[in-house]
Amino acid sequence: MHIDFVSWEDPDGAALRARQRAEIAERYGTPDSEPGTPPTASDIAVFALARAADGTAVACGGLRDLGEDGEVKRMYVLPEHRGSGAAAHLLLALEEWALERGWKRLRLETGDRQPDAVRFYTKAGYEPVEPFGAYADAPSSLCFGKVL
Repeated sequence: MHIDFVSWEDPDGAALRARQRAEIAERYGTPDSEPGTPPTASDIAVFALARAADGTAVACGGLRDLGEDGEVKRMYVLPEHRGSGAAAHLLLALEEWALERGWKRLRLETGDRQPDAVRFYTKAGYEPVEPFGAYADAPSSLCFGKVL
């Protein structure tokens, strides 16, 4: 598994984000279930892809700058590559990137219909935290954090 830091506009990243949004829309029964401000090129500090040995982009994720903290955004792994370690490698690379910039912790929001995401983040050392920002009043939001 190779981690490739790319721009937000990277075509492989855009395709993975589109797949992620489609999967979330199906789970929640609405095309826009995100309670917060959707990430954009202007507020994502770093975006990365996990690539299989043949170069195929199989996972993506990014970090939004929150000052001394960062927010994990748009983590997604293609269904046929789940369980391959792609997400763990990708998250570790993002955490290392954040540490190199002096960030103290990462936070994230996931939804109550994403038990697979909750299991993944918990296994990666993330613990439940109080809902933050736009998620504070979103009843389906589950927030997690990890001190780096």
